Parts: sequence; C-alpha cells; structure tokens
Amino acid sequence: MMALPGGRHLDSIPLPGQRLHLMQVDSVQRWMEDLKLMTECECMCVLQAKPISLEEDAQGDLILAGGSGPGDPLQLLLKRGWVISTELRRIGQKLAQDRWARVHSMSVRLTCHARSMVSEYSAVSRSSSQEMGQIEKLLMEKCSELSAVTERCLQVENEHILKSMKACVSETLSTLGQHFGQLLELALTREVQALVRKIDASDNIYTTESTTGNLFSLTQEGAPLCRIIAKEGGVVALFKVCRQDSFRCLYPQALRTLASICCVEEGVHQLEKVDGVLCLADILTDDSHSEATRAEAAAVVAQVTSPHLPFTQHLSSFLESMEEIVTALVKLCQEASSGEVFLLASAALANITFFDTMACEMLLQLKAIRVLLEACSDKQRVDTPYTRDQIVTILANMSVLEQCASDIIQENGVQLIMGLLSEKPRSGTPAEVAACERVQQKAAVTLARLSRDPDVAREAVRLSCMSRLIELCRSPSKRNSSDAVLVACLAALRRLAGVCPEGLQDSDFQQLVQPRLVDSFLLCSNMEESFV
Repeated sequence: MMALPGGRHLDSIPLPGQRLHLMQVDSVQRWMEDLKLMTECECMCVLQAKPISLEEDAQGDLILAGGSGPGDPLQLLLKRGWVISTELRRIGQKLAQDRWARVHSMSVRLTCHARSMVSEYSAVSRSSSQEMGQIEKLLMEKCSELSAVTERCLQVENEHILKSMKACVSETLSTLGQHFGQLLELALTREVQALVRKIDASDNIYTTESTTGNLFSLTQEGAPLCRIIAKEGGVVALFKVCRQDSFRCLYPQALRTLASICCVEEGVHQLEKVDGVLCLADILTDDSHSEATRAEAAAVVAQVTSPHLPFTQHLSSFLESMEEIVTALVKLCQEASSGEVFLLASAALANITFFDTMACEMLLQLKAIRVLLEACSDKQRVDTPYTRDQIVTILANMSVLEQCASDIIQENGVQLIMGLLSEKPRSGTPAEVAACERVQQKAAVTLARLSRDPDVAREAVRLSCMSRLIELCRSPSKRNSSDAVLVACLAALRRLAGVCPEGLQDSDFQQLVQPRLVDSFLLCSNMEESFV
C-alpha cells in the first residue's frame, strides 16, 4: 500500500464520501463547536482583575466557554486537553520572542484552564486515584509557579537578569507540560478502560454499538490514543465482538475501529496475540458475510501489512493464512459493487505483494492480472488515481516474475500501462497530484521490468510508449516536476532503447540514453519547457 491519505491511517487510501457517514461532522456544526473555544479574552481578563490586552494577537486567545456536556468526561478531556496544549505551544512562542506581557497573561489563563479541567473532570469521573491526585497537585503547583515567575519578569528591566529568568521560565514550562501530559494520559486511560470493559461485558447490541462508536471516535484523535486503546485491551474486546454471530451487524464498525488502532505497533502486536489474522481470514472467506464486512476486513489486512510500518513485517501468523486471504481478496476485487470496496481489496493485495514475494506467484496462479485489467475498464470500480495506484503497484511487484510478461501481453496490459503514464489529476488537490505521480512512476517501473521480454518491448514501441516516456522526461509539467517519475521514465526508456534503438531520434539517444543516468537526469530536471 502506498501513501494513503485519510483518517484510516492507511497511507494511500482516501476515504470516499459514503465511507465517512459515521465520522463526518457538518462544517457549520463543527464551526459552532469550535466557536466555543475562540471567544474574546475579556471574560478571563476581568475574572483575573487584569487589564485587557491591547496587543493585536490577543484577539485569537483561546477560552473554553461552556465546556462539554455534563457526564461526558471524554469530550471534556479532549477539548480541555486541546486548549491547554495550544496554550502551552503559544506561550513557548511568545517566550522565544521575549513578549513578557503576553507570556504572563497567557500563563494566568493557562492556570485557569488547568484548574477547570481538574475540577470539571473530578465532578464527572469516578473516584480519583492517588497517582492522579499527586499529578494534579504537581500540575497546579507548576501553574502557580509559572504565573508568579512571569509576573516578576514584568518588573525586571535588566537584560542579563531577564535572560537567566527566561531559562527558568522555559524549564518550568517544560515541566508543566510533562505533568499535564501525564495527567491527561492517566485520565484518558481510565476512560478507555471503562469503554473496553463495557464492550467486553455487554450482550446488548445497542450498548455495544454505541460504545464501539465512542472507541472509534477516540482512534481518530491520533496515534497516542490508539496506543492507549491497544494497551488497555481494545483489540481483544473488538475481536471478541467479531467472533459473535449475534453481533454480525456490528462487524463493519468493529473492523473499522481495529484498522485505526493497528496504525500503531501495540495494536498489531495485540492483533497477533488474539489470532486476529485467522479471524480476518475467516471473515474474508465466508460469503455469508456482507460485502461491507469483508471490505472492512480487507482494510484491516491492508493496515497490518503496510510496507510503511516496519513492525508489520514481523507478523509471522499472516503467512499461515496468506493463501486464503489472497484468494478471498482477488474474489472481492472481481465481485466488488463499488469503487470503495475495490479500493480496499486492491490496497490489501498491493501491500501483501510487498509483505511476501510468494504472494506474487499466488496472484499469477489466480489470474489476478486479468481481474485487475478488466476492472480498469469498469468506471464503477476503478475511477480514481488512488485505485489505479493500487493496481499499478500490484503489476509492478508482479512484473519481477518472468511468467508475468506473457499474461500482460495476452490481456493487452501494455496498452493499459501506456494509459497510466498519462495519468492526470482532476481536482488538483495535493493528495490527488501525489497519487498521479505514483501512478506514472510505477507504470514506468513496470514497463522497464516487463521490457526484459522482447515481445513486451516491441509492443510498447508499437504503442508509442517511447514517445510518451520522452515527453515525460523532457517536460517537467507533464510529470508535475517529479524527480521520481523522471528517474523511472529514463530507466524505462533505456530498457526499450536497448531492444528497439530505431525508435529514437539522434538527439533523444544522445541526451537521454547514451550519457550516464545521472547526467541525463540533471539535464532533464533543469529543463523549464518541453523540447518535444
């Protein structure tokens, strides 16, 4: 799997609209929520009996108005945590600029936020532990210390003394941040433990659905929370759900949450401990499961086999079920009713071809090339550069096998590769542009590898692939100025020229083939206009 954009932590898979219906927040609604965190600073200034700041950037001060609803400790922690983290970062910025008035006013406000978080969480949470009580005390002591020392700094005019006090403020701020991080992690861990226990003990479908949804929302807050969930048994509890027939309708939601958790090493280790790969294989190979369920299982497979995560390469249990999983994924690609399902299944296959070389031989035996190339002509299944990125990744990895060339020719695959060399973004978004670059690069790599076979090389020349490669080399705009695409195209052009040199003009041969690769690269990378 290549670099997948989006919230699933699957680096190259963007989330289509229909897939986001459970996690999307209407933009206006989100704005209304964020507005609570961005009120004017007058309220806090009056409460602290301080003069209202006249500085320009004071209007951007973050004040948490209202807070989250009663009885919702998780949202309280997340919102207060975000505000306090932002304040800590901004105080550090103002400190670096020696803006002592702002440092002090923000320190006072930080103390208020910290005190509010502690008191509000104590009011809605279960009995506090001794460890949390100690860290709360240390946090508030450091907040008071920060406010006091920054107030003293306002009275100092000697630059030498201020410099020594700045180091003291910086150290206090750092220690305060550590205490805050420890407190927030402890509190979030307690709430995650409660959610996991609730899922583990529940036999009610509605309770389990609600709690799993809460857990999924937490995974979207980033890797630190995913680690906490994994450490506190979230993976175990979710696989327990996926092994109960009475919860079948919840499998997609549970699997989606598992895919998010497995972006971290702890999640993958827990998956292996509970034979999660075997469970995924059972779901993928069981046609009685809905397509949505199997697609979500494919997403988990894509995540745990990601070549961008080094810890996934040691997933020994995967090899035992690999043949079953690969077979099921090829079938899912063939029968996919939507582009989203095909994307998830093909991304899993693409990652598996990196995970183990045997997978390419399996795909060859399963006639996967035919399935993939046929899908390319079906706009319902393959309609984005992200999906074509997965397909060309599989082809590139399979092309190392000598037997692959005959299948490519038989299925008119060279013509498809020629089309992939012309991949262009439709929206112009950075993610789509990057996906198009990957498609062009891998198409050139595939062509270079396949052109070991003279039949493939001659077919490529007949289809004017050399002209397209020359255009990509000479015109930076055609490849979005991508150096990776340039190197791949130069390599493919040289391979084709070795078989059919008559397809090149003298100038092309002298500039793009005859010199050292690095010299041709430097020549083409400095071109501002196309000379074709």
